[in-house]
Amino acid sequence: MTAPDGKTTADKKDTARRRLWQKLRAYFLTGLVVSTPVAITFYIIWLVIAGIDRFVRPLIPAAYNPETYLPFSLPGLGVALLFVFITLLGALTANFFGRYLLRIGERVLDRMPVVRSVYSTLKQIVETIASKSSRSFKHVVLIEYPRQGLWAIAFVTSETSGEIHRRIDADMVNVFLPTTPNPTSGFLLFVPRKDVIYLDMTVEEGIRKVISAGLVTPKDPHPAGAA
Repeated sequence: MTAPDGKTTADKKDTARRRLWQKLRAYFLTGLVVSTPVAITFYIIWLVIAGIDRFVRPLIPAAYNPETYLPFSLPGLGVALLFVFITLLGALTANFFGRYLLRIGERVLDRMPVVRSVYSTLKQIVETIASKSSRSFKHVVLIEYPRQGLWAIAFVTSETSGEIHRRIDADMVNVFLPTTPNPTSGFLLFVPRKDVIYLDMTVEEGIRKVISAGLVTPKDPHPAGAA
């Protein structure tokens, strides 16, 4: 049977099936885009919790382990105990006696040639990250790297000071150039301030752009042609 528009009933059914398939495909891709980051995030969190549990649980005496008296395991038990331990350790080192023991321990470590370098470096990094009075990354910038004409995203960490500033005798900034997709590794560069282009994006937006290898682009607050 042919309709007034020239299409048969079979053609209309075929068109309807194609449209339905296209809609289902679009819905599936949308659901995939929404669910994948959530699923990966929860999977990573679960791996971290399971790893801490595997490390902490063997250290708990059986008499004090709740799982000894329960017919099921307690996910996150190791994380909870580790949190309590770190909190108690912080409370201990906050008083005079704890600080005294900490100084004695640091003096012992300071006499070990290799250990003292590793400990002092890690301590400085952790204190810098955990400090509330300063941020590890202050600004997102563009620098020409690895040669002129090629640009890379980097993060200003601080002003260049000390012996490096004295020997170069120029207005320099300390810049951390991260690698993609792992921004925890990278290079420390000392760059003249005049060669640095400061961006409006936040540090979090800059990190997301590095991790996504440029697939995630923050919204430009000052687009070209805007009034």
